[in-house]
Amino acid sequence: MTGPSEEPAWKQRAVERSIRTAKLRAEQRVQRFLDAAQAIITEKGTTDFTVQEVVDRSKQSLRSFYLQFDGKHELLLALFEDALGRSADQIRAAAAGEDEPIDQLRVAVELLFESSRPDPTAQRPLFTDFAPQLLLTHPTEVKVAHAAMLTLFTELMEKVAAAGNLRSGVNPRRAAAMTMQTVMFIAQSSGGEETATRPISAEEVWEFCSRGFAGN
Repeated sequence: MTGPSEEPAWKQRAVERSIRTAKLRAEQRVQRFLDAAQAIITEKGTTDFTVQEVVDRSKQSLRSFYLQFDGKHELLLALFEDALGRSADQIRAAAAGEDEPIDQLRVAVELLFESSRPDPTAQRPLFTDFAPQLLLTHPTEVKVAHAAMLTLFTELMEKVAAAGNLRSGVNPRRAAAMTMQTVMFIAQSSGGEETATRPISAEEVWEFCSRGFAGN
């Protein structure tokens, strides 16, 4: 029996189904907007597009767009977060091919470095145009966007610590954050006069970073 103020079980089930259905539909609408925006970016090679273009491409309404996003900036941020999340998944899968934790972390560092390097031949306006602006104007949003990558590096660093390969006194999470930020900064800022004739390699970056946390 249900108490006088408790909803009947059938009604609770009906409400739960309704919520699940609404959530699924919202997720599908969001994905259609993301797919449309990504297609436009790929075609144009730039993030210079209008919300109306995205709405038209997705074959949804402007009202529906603003129910899901505050505006173009939030749409671009969603695409940026999604791209970083997929990159973290790819790096995790590649690192899993190594047996030793220290080698898994090495693979992650080297792949992050390679994927973060500016590539004139690749059309990646989310990273070359949007991300630098975002870093200056919305650093908190950048931190949130990199959460999946930080989680991956923290997991790998903790495995290194558990295997006894982390230098004494080093905090795994802090080491993971500093390593990740160092790798991306070096990748994005390399190319000056001192590296023009001999570009920094992924192996050099790993050697440099690992000396800061790896035990003897």
